Amino acid sequence: MEGTVFAPALDGMKHVKSEQGEMLTKPFLDVCKMILPIIDKFGAAMALVKSDIGGNISRLESKYQSNPSKYEHLYSMVKEEVEAKTAKSSSSCTNGLLWLTRAMDFLVELFRNLLAHPDWAMSQACTDSYGKTLKKWHGWLASSSFTVAMKLAPDRKKFMEVITGSGDIAADMEKFCSDFPPFLEENHKFLASVGLDGLKAS
Repeated sequence: MEGTVFAPALDGMKHVKSEQGEMLTKPFLDVCKMILPIIDKFGAAMALVKSDIGGNISRLESKYQSNPSKYEHLYSMVKEEVEAKTAKSSSSCTNGLLWLTRAMDFLVELFRNLLAHPDWAMSQACTDSYGKTLKKWHGWLASSSFTVAMKLAPDRKKFMEVITGSGDIAADMEKFCSDFPPFLEENHKFLASVGLDGLKAS
């Protein structure tokens, strides 16, 4: 494998925005998809997160594929649902985008922790990131399943070896943590502008 597991996502990020600076649906979802192999390396600890992310990507993707030119811009689906008053439904694309963005916030925070705290065990890095990102949106049930899952977190050293490939993993991870969050930030801002950034898990 050329480069680290982050290499495809770093490359993909160059295409997320149109020349006019608008978020494009497919390139954004593609970058999120490129993160899935990294989550795979966490094994059972992240099974829940992975199926959640995968499900939300599929939901947005099938909507996009139903009419690629109409849904070329990521927020077009949300605007349509807001007008139809279906945005708050748990099966809406708006909800999919919101939870996909939050899950990505969690992963960015986790990678930041791995960079900033070389002495932390993987479970500590995961739990801390969870507390800073997803926890406030989760109900008791989701929260407790997450806590249980984190006990299955892989050995940190093994995990880092697995994701390194050929290349400088710390540099790539750092670049991912600086280049990807602005997109997530923009999603939150947009969702907040239509009053939908604060939805909690049902």
